[in-house]
Amino acid sequence: MNTAANHACRWLFPGRRAGQPIHPDVLAALLNDIGIPTTAGRTAAIRQHVLEMPAPVVAGALSYHRVTTAKLAAQAGSNWTRYAAGDHLRSPSGWAPRQADHS
Repeated sequence: MNTAANHACRWLFPGRRAGQPIHPDVLAALLNDIGIPTTAGRTAAIRQHVLEMPAPVVAGALSYHRVTTAKLAAQAGSNWTRYAAGDHLRSPSGWAPRQADHS
């Protein structure tokens, strides 16, 4: 946001301290004051994310608890219920590929 007071500002919502963005709590309060419910919007956004990707991935990316995103995924009707989180590039310990039977 290039304002008349600060053309070089790189923040969409600049804060009171030079070079710093507005604090999220202050922005939420300002939005609530004009009638925009921030909690409902945040929850709706997370529900949309869990429809597009597994809840554990959303939890890790947004620093939410995995139980919270799992509940929101269930409420949203997510189809990622069979997703197995973890490193899928490594073989489990003790696992060996089956030998092909060439009889």
